[in-house]
Amino acid sequence: MSMEFEDVAANNDDGVVVAFDTGKGRGALREFIIKQGPCQNIINRNWTQVWAINKRDIAPWAPRHTAITNNRNGQTKAQQESSRKLVYGTKILIDQEDAKSFTGDEEITLINWGNAIVRKIYGMMNPSKKAVTSVELDLYLQGRLIDFGSLITKDELEKVDNIEDSLTSQTEFRTEVLADCNAATLVTGGIVHFERKEYFRVDQPFLDDRPAVMFEIPMGKMK
Repeated sequence: MSMEFEDVAANNDDGVVVAFDTGKGRGALREFIIKQGPCQNIINRNWTQVWAINKRDIAPWAPRHTAITNNRNGQTKAQQESSRKLVYGTKILIDQEDAKSFTGDEEITLINWGNAIVRKIYGMMNPSKKAVTSVELDLYLQGRLIDFGSLITKDELEKVDNIEDSLTSQTEFRTEVLADCNAATLVTGGIVHFERKEYFRVDQPFLDDRPAVMFEIPMGKMK
């Protein structure tokens, strides 16, 4: 059995494939193969059913987080239609009484901003006269979403076809995003669903100042 837009002759030794574990669930693929039944002929199948089985398996338990494209020139439809001005910056003002109640590594909620983690608190920490001058917050985390397209331009190669002539010119697409701070708990190999986006497998988690790298799990949308 062969799959559409795939070919086993294309491998990472040739620099064509950069990764094999891009989120196509092994369990889903196994279930799909068993459903095909025994056959002596070589058959060509597409990935649609595999993706459907995979989504059925991971959707109930995959944690959901928020991630937005890291492009300050882009605005949502709601922002475009709003008459309020949109301001970007690295500093926000917090009420002194609220700041006094913060503790290190505490998770707080900023209205209309989202959750943030208190990293450092500066000021006078004397219990009798506590005054906070500034607070360091982790409001978002940098991430990189990677989507892998089809390896070849044809759904099936004929014997007369030369695979090098049928390779897709670009198979990797990267999107820089800002994810909510709760995504810091994700680990390598974990599955996450970013709201209004797709499901992703964590290839490299958030670590120190390095952005997380996540591979998109195909869900049936042909690109």
